[in-house]
Amino acid sequence: MNILIPLLSLLGLTLGKNPLPMEKKVYIRREHSLIKPFSTLNMDSPMWDYSGSTIVSNNEVRLTPDHQSKKGRIWNTVPLESRNWELLLQFKVFGSGKTLYGDGFALWYTKESILQEGPVFGAKNYFNGLGIFFDTYNNHNGEHSHGHPYVSAVVHNGTQHYDHDSDGTHNEVAGCQSSFRGQRHETFASIKYKNNVLSVHMDARGKNKWTKCFEVANVVLPTGYHLGFSAATGQLADNHDIIMLKTYEVDLVEGQEFNRAEARKLIPSAEGEPDRPRIEDKKPLFSRRLYTLFYCCFFLVLFLIFGGVIFSYYQKYKSKRDMKRFY
Repeated sequence: MNILIPLLSLLGLTLGKNPLPMEKKVYIRREHSLIKPFSTLNMDSPMWDYSGSTIVSNNEVRLTPDHQSKKGRIWNTVPLESRNWELLLQFKVFGSGKTLYGDGFALWYTKESILQEGPVFGAKNYFNGLGIFFDTYNNHNGEHSHGHPYVSAVVHNGTQHYDHDSDGTHNEVAGCQSSFRGQRHETFASIKYKNNVLSVHMDARGKNKWTKCFEVANVVLPTGYHLGFSAATGQLADNHDIIMLKTYEVDLVEGQEFNRAEARKLIPSAEGEPDRPRIEDKKPLFSRRLYTLFYCCFFLVLFLIFGGVIFSYYQKYKSKRDMKRFY
């Protein structure tokens, strides 16, 4: 029996993937989890509601297919009452596009039991809660641009505007670049909220090894909010598939207080909020139209000079030819 227990533990580590770093005491909350098979999700589980382009099959919840102008959402109707929690997410983003694709998907923890359709990865703006954004398309090439695909966290209280055109760089609490799109294997993400510290780890290389994306302290999130996902495509498209979500309740740390009634009244906030002041990108010295006009004039002058040279040589040639005829 003493030998059997370590063997079973080793087998569990080989076959399964646990959220890392694993806590000493965690409890899976199945009412907040998405575990295969999904085919009977709507009939057998009133705990999840989906809409838009979302398609549920045995093996995945496809938020959007690889088609243009699609928006899909799925939301957990049961509020999450845990003070500390950890999410283990397995997903895959892929499509026919080789260099151009988009737009990405979001994992939500919001006051609303389901966000209405909108411009923020398929969900409405001015949300109340936490959004973890898995962004695959670079909308912004200015001073605040960063590499893509990109994972970021945004905490809003319902009054702030998410600037999608700048990829949320003025709103984000933290973020990192992660090559999760277009991989042959699925990608794993671990999102942990413990004692007001939000951390995200990624395994985008399929090596069963976590890479720290970011860790932020002083993040205030109420209890009683709802987990959810949304995704969107525009002129560019991708498949956005949720393969698995496991939600764990994590024990309180030593000295951490938890008053359930007070925790539900908290207002979402994060270090650096309210939104950082927007710094406008440096404007070019000349506008694009002026550059276009300049180049047109430049090439017109070159054409006239070249044409003049050709015409001059032709006139000399014609003059010599006429003189030979005269003699």
